[in-house]
Amino acid sequence: MSRADTVRFRYNQAILVAAIVAFIGALPLATARWWLLWVLLIPLALGVWAWRAGTDADPGELRLRALVGQRRVPWTRVAELTADARGRAVARLDDGETLVLPAVRAADLPRLISATGQELPESAG
Repeated sequence: MSRADTVRFRYNQAILVAAIVAFIGALPLATARWWLLWVLLIPLALGVWAWRAGTDADPGELRLRALVGQRRVPWTRVAELTADARGRAVARLDDGETLVLPAVRAADLPRLISATGQELPESAG
């Protein structure tokens, strides 16, 4: 699979910008005393999460990415793609487990399905 075949869903990049602003804003506090340096870890972790977290989909699998790890789910294990009451995309697996897909909204489901190489059926209406 080439990277060109991969569809990426990420959270809004305004979160990353806010983390950078928070990091810069925390610098005076963190440098005032050596024991306050840990304060910089909060915006740093938020920035890494905003940059990394999300869902990648290609014809072979889904990759759910978090701050420090990822989970790979082959499409053969996905029984259903749907949306929950909050408008988030959810994948129901063949064993009944449900996974909320990070950064994928209900409106993104057609784009997610197209990443599998399949087409959506025409609506009857």
